Amino acid sequence: MKALHRIIAQARAVPKHIVLCEGGDARVLQAAARAAAEGLAHITIIGKPAAILALAQEHALDLDAVRLVDPAQSSESEHYAQQLFVLRQAKGMTVEQARNAVQDPLCYANLMVRLGDADGCVAGAVHTTADVVRSAIQIIGVDPAFKLVSSFFLMMLCEPFHSLKGGFIFSDCALVVDPKAEELADIAMAAADSAQALLMEEPRVAMLSFSTSGSAHHAAVDKVHAATDKVKAQRPLLAIDGDVQLDAAIVAEISQRKVKDSVVNGRANVLVFPNLDAGNIGYKLAERMGGAVAIGPLLQGLKKPANDLSRGCSAEDVYNVIAVTSVQAQGGR
Repeated sequence: MKALHRIIAQARAVPKHIVLCEGGDARVLQAAARAAAEGLAHITIIGKPAAILALAQEHALDLDAVRLVDPAQSSESEHYAQQLFVLRQAKGMTVEQARNAVQDPLCYANLMVRLGDADGCVAGAVHTTADVVRSAIQIIGVDPAFKLVSSFFLMMLCEPFHSLKGGFIFSDCALVVDPKAEELADIAMAAADSAQALLMEEPRVAMLSFSTSGSAHHAAVDKVHAATDKVKAQRPLLAIDGDVQLDAAIVAEISQRKVKDSVVNGRANVLVFPNLDAGNIGYKLAERMGGAVAIGPLLQGLKKPANDLSRGCSAEDVYNVIAVTSVQAQGGR
């Protein structure tokens, strides 16, 4: 079974409550209607119900199984505003500002997740990545197990023409520009958790570099090696190689020749890139030249799940991210 099919099946097995905040976008409504009808998740959309229903009717969509919430009419809005004030008063927010902020569907949706009224949030079809990530960090917060929020792409190589098949985690490809060694270690551990939850197999992590086992000497290589050592110290049972070049990470024969005492053995399913340049280029090469399906950018390191969408996403993309968010929620983050 393809990795994505496993994720969808797992989401349906234990449906979670996912909140969407972009009800003015037909793609979001199409995905919401499908997800609710197929039992993928319990869906709430935040926005103006009349406008949402009018758009649904225009596109012949049935939203009977979807809950619609208007912050202006919700009995929870004042409670949410008070909670937001408590959360942000140290940053200068007043109660009145909190009341105004709660009228924003993205803010309201993330407060639902923070306060346990929803299990996860999906946004980004309309909002920018910066807005989605900022709201998630400020309201949902960073998981105490990590020091930062990072991103990953779920990469699917499942077509007959793929010589290397399966699901892979590529991280970080969208957020952290030039992580220091400690941050890179955090990204690697979060990515390993993402692999465990979504690929449903033991993570095998490759800390990518232009060097393998110290074959080159450079500060950039030293950073990757230091990050690998930090991960090994915190998670001694995790299979991780680093520094390692891409071919040695994913080709067993090359790993045997080049990687001393490898525990990944050229079978990496988590590729951790040394910086955003490499990560962004890497996932787009795999997608555009290698024919991989890229799902993301997805977020990791938050207390509870919230995920981003590309503004160029399709309804299918939104549906898939709802499934991913549901499975993340089953694992508690």
